[in-house]
Amino acid sequence: MFNFANPEYIYLCIIIPIIILLYWLNRRSRIKKIKIFGNLNTLRHLMPDVSKYMHGVKVVIYIVAIIALIIMIMRPRSGEKEQIVNTTGSEIFIALDVSNSMLASSTDDPNGLSRLDKAKLLLEKLFEKRRNDKVGLIVFAGDAYLQLPLTTDIISAKQYLDIISTDMVPSQGTAIAEAIEMAMNAFSSDATTHKGLILITDSEDHIGEAVEMAANADKQNIQVNVIGLGTSNGAPIPIDKDKLAYFTNNGEIVKTALNAKLAKDIANAGSGIYVNGTTSSALDDISSQLDKLSKSELKTHKYKSTAELFPLFAWIAIVMLFIEVFIPNKKISWLRKFIFFSK
Repeated sequence: MFNFANPEYIYLCIIIPIIILLYWLNRRSRIKKIKIFGNLNTLRHLMPDVSKYMHGVKVVIYIVAIIALIIMIMRPRSGEKEQIVNTTGSEIFIALDVSNSMLASSTDDPNGLSRLDKAKLLLEKLFEKRRNDKVGLIVFAGDAYLQLPLTTDIISAKQYLDIISTDMVPSQGTAIAEAIEMAMNAFSSDATTHKGLILITDSEDHIGEAVEMAANADKQNIQVNVIGLGTSNGAPIPIDKDKLAYFTNNGEIVKTALNAKLAKDIANAGSGIYVNGTTSSALDDISSQLDKLSKSELKTHKYKSTAELFPLFAWIAIVMLFIEVFIPNKKISWLRKFIFFSK
């Protein structure tokens, strides 16, 4: 059995024809420049050390190295068949607020850690605690987007956190209801699998209906928990990462505060709990609440490490690049006595 873990990277092969085209254009341009000085065959006798083929050989070596690197990135697997590992766990979706208000400080200090960065730290630790669960990720602001479908690959889930920013959703707002509805549709249809949703937001819901949607989720046996970020005093929203300027309205600095009441109402409607994300016990409280979900049998498809072939292609790329370093652009003296091509 042979397949690729990351087949989507096949598009990188577009680099190969680009390199071939650039080499052809470069060689054509070089020949044109030489012809300015006279007949090409005559001039070759005046340049006995110049090789007709070494540049091409070097390009072929580069291409082989690039192909090997692309295959390595696609992570080929063979030899060992995939194993189906049965574990017990739950399905958990994270709905993360990425509206501009999440750039504000998570504390009363305007220069404190932003709410979004605080959320990422919490999630990284939460994923470590939920290694036997399936986790998924939704980001939302004015609209909601499924960022990561349910998976048991915690490493991939943690990698997705690095690319999350407020630029991911073009429309501003805090569409909590839409995020809850998206999670409801993204869970598996298996009625025996217990499901939980964690909303991480400052609860500035500009669209509404979040409480009603949480109640609908509860009717489908989806537990809705809320982690609130920010303080009731509010904090300004920085325009730049250095926090040298803030959003204003009619000349006044705009402050965004945590709507704890709405967050609690959502959690109550969804038969979950509300915790303030800035408290030291926030992570343990949420994890303990998720532990109350009944565990179901989850099937995980895994490969043994011996099935991974990418190290082989990594070595091929390294060897090719190593060889290229020692290939000169001029003729190799000991090869001159051999005639590889005749007229």
